[in-house]
Amino acid sequence: MKHTGRVMPRRGSSHSAEYEPLNGPDTPAEMRAGAPVMDDEYDSAGDDAAAPPFSWVDYSVFGFLGMAMLWAWNMFLAAAPYFASRFEGSPWIETNFQPTIMSVSTATSLAAVLVLTKMQRAASYPFRISCGLLINIATFALLTGSTTAGLGVSPRAYFAFVLAMVAATSVATGLLQNGALAFAASAGRPEYMQALVTGQSVAGILPALSEVLSVLLFPSRRTDRRRRAYQDGGGGTELPAAGAEGKTSAFVYFLAAVVISVVALAAMIPLVRHHKRNAEYRALQQSEDDAGRRHRSEEPAAHTVVPMRVLFSKLRWLASGIALLFTTTMFFPVFTAKIRSVQEPAEPWMGGLFARDAFIPLAFFFWNLGDFGGRLSTIVSARGGGLGANSAHGGRPKLLFKLAALRVVQLPLYLLCNVGGRGAAVPSDFFYLGVVQVPFGFTNGWLCSRLMTSAGSWVDEGERGAAGGFMGLCLIIGLAAGSLLSFSIAGI
Repeated sequence: MKHTGRVMPRRGSSHSAEYEPLNGPDTPAEMRAGAPVMDDEYDSAGDDAAAPPFSWVDYSVFGFLGMAMLWAWNMFLAAAPYFASRFEGSPWIETNFQPTIMSVSTATSLAAVLVLTKMQRAASYPFRISCGLLINIATFALLTGSTTAGLGVSPRAYFAFVLAMVAATSVATGLLQNGALAFAASAGRPEYMQALVTGQSVAGILPALSEVLSVLLFPSRRTDRRRRAYQDGGGGTELPAAGAEGKTSAFVYFLAAVVISVVALAAMIPLVRHHKRNAEYRALQQSEDDAGRRHRSEEPAAHTVVPMRVLFSKLRWLASGIALLFTTTMFFPVFTAKIRSVQEPAEPWMGGLFARDAFIPLAFFFWNLGDFGGRLSTIVSARGGGLGANSAHGGRPKLLFKLAALRVVQLPLYLLCNVGGRGAAVPSDFFYLGVVQVPFGFTNGWLCSRLMTSAGSWVDEGERGAAGGFMGLCLIIGLAAGSLLSFSIAGI
């Protein structure tokens, strides 16, 4: 595969100014190292000479790992209608369960990643990934069982159970995020980091889509009974609460998460094998370039320990940008769980796409579709030049930070929609889904991909694994800050 994303600008081109002074602090590590800045260096082979061969198998597995990494997070968001049905009878929980889930999740992930970031020297990234997947398998299995057992428990008891499951999956996410980001960064191919962040976006699309389909294909027994009662002229028939009967849709939804984690665990086998081959290739390349130097080990047991202050000094704009990006993004789940369709049926049991149970995950689907498009577009823009072409070698960190800050102007658009079913200033589902959700998701995906894939170019080669983990830490800091701030709009 010809990797045009690694092409560097010619001297004297319109892009050269952004890298001056050539040996200054805002110069990518590859250029500070004294490598010739010539297009033919990369065009001749299509890749950086020091990089290992590209593998579509590795690319696909990293993409699948990215999906498995955030499946739990998106599952808890998209399943908001199901959880709301289980929390009926407790007004405080009904109002605050979404920001509470997000806060517990991000705080636990942040604590886990902080501990893992301190444990760099003897880190085995594949082991961390595997542990995270095993925890997810156990947790999702318990959630699957909860849809058929213990349906009569109180809202408080079920809320405590859900928060315990959230905490467990958050530890797993911390292991996955730290392990996978560092593993991808240390592989020496920016395509793998791009695959990882794109897979994270797929993790938002599929859970939301599966929730919509499961609600439509497997409506709750309560809904079916209400429909039959209405058709028989008994519309006033008293029925037990929705949570008391459970949902086949939720069972299928949570069971799918178990399958995803099992497949991801199996996919780790070829990935680890290929990584070992790449480590041998890179050691061979290094010995050929400088036969007098002793081969440096590429095994994960000998990672360079890089203090976080050193990483921040090199990645300050990118790290601050990724934290700010997700601080802003974390407001959208609270809005999305509260906004209803302007065509919502008069009775919830009537069902259809515009009923609350289906419309909320549908809105999550559209946001994640925009997010996926934004991450995927980084491949296209990298071939077209400009900021995209340069981002693989650092891009423009200050510009990316400013663009992340500008996303705050998109948030007031949510207030124009049908929040809480109280009416919309712009009474249009297309406006909400197509003008608010999709663009907000697109800017998140595009900036996330740019910020994450640029980081490896601003540190030395031996620091790339630590840089990947550090960027993941900053991402979770942004999620935690946004989750806490989202309580400010929980009562809208």
